[in-house]
Parts: sequence; structure tokens; C-alpha cells
Amino acid sequence: MNFSRTKRIALTALALTIAFAMSLTPAPSIKASDHGDAPINSNDQAIDQGDTYAFLDPNDNSKVILALTVRGFIVPGEAVNFSFFDSQVRYRFEVETTGDARPDQFIDVTFTERTSPTVPQTATIILFGKSFTAPTTVATQAATPNPPNITTDPETGVSFFAGPVDDPFFFDIPAFSRFVASVRAGSPDLTQFNRGRDTFAGYTIMAIVLSVPISQFRLLPTSGNPGANVIGVDSITQRRQEQLINRDGTIIAQGRFRTLDRSGNPGINALIIPFARKNEYNASTTLDDANGKFAGDIVATLKALGTNDTNIGILASVVVTNGDFLRLNLSVPNSGPGGGNNAAAAFPNGRRPADDVVDTLLFFIANQNKLGDNVNANDVPFRDQFPFFAPPHQPRAAGTIDDNTRN
Repeated sequence: MNFSRTKRIALTALALTIAFAMSLTPAPSIKASDHGDAPINSNDQAIDQGDTYAFLDPNDNSKVILALTVRGFIVPGEAVNFSFFDSQVRYRFEVETTGDARPDQFIDVTFTERTSPTVPQTATIILFGKSFTAPTTVATQAATPNPPNITTDPETGVSFFAGPVDDPFFFDIPAFSRFVASVRAGSPDLTQFNRGRDTFAGYTIMAIVLSVPISQFRLLPTSGNPGANVIGVDSITQRRQEQLINRDGTIIAQGRFRTLDRSGNPGINALIIPFARKNEYNASTTLDDANGKFAGDIVATLKALGTNDTNIGILASVVVTNGDFLRLNLSVPNSGPGGGNNAAAAFPNGRRPADDVVDTLLFFIANQNKLGDNVNANDVPFRDQFPFFAPPHQPRAAGTIDDNTRN
């Protein structure tokens, strides 16, 4: 999103407001990707989530695409070593169907232990009282990636993919951090956003993607969801609470599963929750959100960023009132390439790969002034068919000179 001359005066005034507010309030933690957003998941790549996605399949609006990404910033030359799923982790989608903050249905995905860089792991998918298994897609050092392994369960009609993909998130983190630093220094510098470099370009991440027929969701009219046409979606990563390391290096896990990371709407923990409470936020629930556990912190951070009460209310309605779920209206058609690009179905109506979620969030944080990072699209095109995310990056040919990793 580019700045227009007609908005520059308004944005400068906004920046001065932010400077004043931030001089009175402790600085928020400035990151806007969920990647490595808290101390625990920064130290544990296998549970470190990137983003959650929920959108109607643009090729068949009777199906919902659910996706989560984990283990970000995999460089192509090391992809065969890092592109796998931890057999001790449970990857879970929570689905809310009644319009409140309590999840009603779950989709759990676990994986067998990795035995070889060239042998797929086996995923077990448990959803809505049924289960099936599917192989993962493995990384390769070849010039072209392996084609995606896609499994469709004949009983449920659910299609499944798990494997390496291009990281679909796009945002210029250094530019935003430098802008905030200039505000705090008393000299707001909007030109920092002219940098326009995608921090996530050129990197691979692991993705779990499902195509679920709408008929599989338990959709009944309720007072909170009278049309029975809206679902809430988040994703969580969990480990068992007790881990025993044997002399031979094997790990035995036992006890209850504990949530270590969660992802609903983009940027909430990374951008808004104070650093001291990030681990706590990741370990909490959507019911905690709705009960106001982090409401004071969210309001304080937004106030520090100069956001007015009206727009704080808008953002709170998305992440606090009924919990930090992506909300997808199943009656709003989705169409277009790359997972969909029609404006009517854009975030915050669910989230598609191509949605510029950063500019949308900044728009409301900046009191509906056009504030953006000038990174308006992914570094590579998305697929037009399931699993929609772009193929992973591969090692470059000899002599190749490129600027693909845009730090």
C-alpha cells in the first residue's frame, strides 16, 4: 500500500500523536509475524507457529480450506534437515460454530517419527470422530521440489497436505520497527516504509492444509450464530507435559497435552501483547480472551500506538469479545486465483494466502488512515489449486545471482 500525498499531513499528525503517547507508555514489543513471537516457541521450532488460514475453496465454495504453518525461516540449502514435523507434537485446529468463545470441534494431526530425509512421515488426522492417515511431502535438494502428496479420505471427503511450502506471510519487519523507533525519538519518519522489502521472501516453512466439506461442520442456528453460517478457526501446537529423555536419546512423552503456541488473527501476540506475557498468551485459550485476561494489555498497547477508542473497539471485537478466532462467513463467496482475491471475501473474513493482513491491521491501528509497509504481495505466486500455497524454495543453480532473501 503506497502513501498518497493527500494523506501525508494526516499521517504526520498521527505519528506525532503516537510519539506523545509512546513517551508516556512502556514500549510494546514490535513484531508483526507470529513466527518466534515468544521465548518458548523461539526456542522450540517444532511448535513455533507462523500463521493460520481459513477460506472457502475458490474452485468449490462448498469446501473450507484450513491451514497452519510452523517452523519458519528454513533456508533452501538446509531444507532436507529441517523440513519435518515433530512426532511428539500435536497440531490442532479448533473450530467454533455457535458464535461464542468456546471451540466446538477439533481436528488433530500427529506424525510418525522421521526415519530418513527421503521417506515421508505418516500423518494421522482425527476429525469429528473419524480418522485417516496420509503421507507427508518431503523436501529435496534437487533443482525442483517434489510435487505435493495430496490424500483425500473417501469417507469424509477431506483432502490433506503436509509438507514444505514457501512462507506465505509478507511484511517488512525492519521498516516497521525503524518507523516506531523514529516515533519514539520524536522525529516520525514515514519514509522508512519506502524500504518495501519482504522479510519472509526466499524462506520455506512447514504447512498443514486441509480441504473440509462444509457439511462436516456441526452448524446449527444459535443466538450467537443465527444464520449458522459463520465459523471461528484457530490453531494450536501442543506437547505432553512430561518428557523423559532416555540414555539412547529417545524421548518418552506422557501426561496431558499442554498448549505452547496458538494462532488466530495475525499479529496479535507478536505486535500487541507485551513481551512479559507472550508465553502466557500462547498457553491461554480463546475463553481466556473473552474473559478479558489480556484486554488491558491490548488496550494499553493500542493506546501507546495512538489508536483511538473507536478503532480499539473494532480490533477488540475481533480478538477479545468472542476470543482470538479467525471468523469466516461461509455465505460470502470466494473467487479468484491463488486461493481467492475478491475483495468481499478478504480478511478479516477468514484469511486467504494473498490477503494483505498487515496493511489491514495498520489501517485500523492508524485510525483508518492509509498506513502500510509497501509489501503488497507474496514473493512468489500462490498455486491456484489445493493446497494453494506456493512450492518451497530450492537451492539455486551455480552462478545464480538473486535478491530472493530480502532482509
